Amino acid sequence: EGDCDLVLLKWDDNDAKHVFWHSSSHVLGQSMERMLKGKLTIGPALDPSQMLHNGGFYYDVNTTDLGANIMLSQAHYDSLEQLIKKQITSGAGQAFERIEMTRAEAHEMFKFNKYKQEILADIFDREQHGHGGDHGGNIAAESVTAYRCGSLIDLCTGPHIPNTNRIKCLKITKNGATYWKNDNQRDFLQRLYGISFPDKKLMKQYDEDKKKAEEADHRNIGRKQNLFFFHDLSPGSCFWLPHGTRVYNTLRSFISAQYKQRGFTEVISPNVFNFDLWKISGHAQNYKENMFLFECEDQEFGLKPMNCPGHCLIFAAQLRSYRELPIRLADFGALHRNEASGALTGLTRVRRFAQDDAHIFCRHDQINSEIDNCLQFLKDVYGVFGFNFELELSTRPEEKYLGDIAVWDRAEAQLKTALTKFVDACNSEHEEQKQNSAEDSENTQQQQKKKKMRWKLNPGDGAFYGPKIDIKVFDSLNREHQC
Repeated sequence: EGDCDLVLLKWDDNDAKHVFWHSSSHVLGQSMERMLKGKLTIGPALDPSQMLHNGGFYYDVNTTDLGANIMLSQAHYDSLEQLIKKQITSGAGQAFERIEMTRAEAHEMFKFNKYKQEILADIFDREQHGHGGDHGGNIAAESVTAYRCGSLIDLCTGPHIPNTNRIKCLKITKNGATYWKNDNQRDFLQRLYGISFPDKKLMKQYDEDKKKAEEADHRNIGRKQNLFFFHDLSPGSCFWLPHGTRVYNTLRSFISAQYKQRGFTEVISPNVFNFDLWKISGHAQNYKENMFLFECEDQEFGLKPMNCPGHCLIFAAQLRSYRELPIRLADFGALHRNEASGALTGLTRVRRFAQDDAHIFCRHDQINSEIDNCLQFLKDVYGVFGFNFELELSTRPEEKYLGDIAVWDRAEAQLKTALTKFVDACNSEHEEQKQNSAEDSENTQQQQKKKKMRWKLNPGDGAFYGPKIDIKVFDSLNREHQC
């Protein structure tokens, strides 16, 4: 500990929301521990851009003490909210108190909770338990911080709001399910999502926006217009009805035509591959828990979660010359990913899907131009549908990655160059359009609403096999969706 800078944040700042909602998750956790007698695990704040869908925070809990088949419901919401309102956030409230504990004190404090014990092991004993703790598994660490809030003491690095009475309104928005550390071989957990605000007017505005979002929910529209539906007997897999299939096929035909214009060739690859392929590709080591696997004739097979390895087999199936490059392969084949049941969300988070998926085999000196063409491709397609988007460069993960660092560095540098060129071109085009539309007041207003495009760095969030450009698209309610 030492000197620090004091920054006063307004509610409009995302960092302010993060601190406020993180503190609110402690409040929710305290109520769950007191009323449900469950074992708390983790309770983070969420991305503000997703608040209409998920809320501002959640807390995961093991509720087996209530009985193996007990599922949280609206009745639990009401009771928990009343406890929070009457005993935690009202009146003088409860101050957030920072506590520093030694290794021994922390293990003694949380000896009743195996999940907190495992988090402590992640923090203190990296060599035994790997990475993943708040401190990256620092085996030299001899202390850890926690925060007291009423009867709850929870492992946390902070910061927090001064007192729970700053939370003027809090509601539980929904519940879900997950597994401890997202591992389906570990304990089943229940998750409660919540939202909170420092002003009741903000909650009223949230409720209005939430109602609009529900009216625009594609799942409701899909049912009302007989486009598609989902069924518990095939979770996360969409049933496309005749009208929906017509829309689906029209969109696919549109993208297929766009591929053809840009020199891509469509291929069809198998859905099932011997697990040996996934060992070669690195998915066995880094992605196995997200795959559907099965045995056939004493051999292990997996449904493909992506087309990359299959396209590599297509490329390697015959001798190639550098003169043939670039070779651009597109594939609309079905993909399957073993997403956690609690994470499934309509068409935006599924287990079975098809994507406009393509791979480009090219020389090093062609990378910049190919990436530039791909970025222009997405700009053109999103422009047809009126989508705004943002770009992020996700770089090499700290732990799970394949290949040499020098190759990663070179690839990341090339992507940075391509992104900068593309963004500069888009901004120049935007300025030119503003000047040309100066006499048209309506067009001028629309142009003024557009922000200057930038790309952001997202360190350590690349795929295990390479850096990637993440595209975030915004819907009619300005909610963010990553593509």
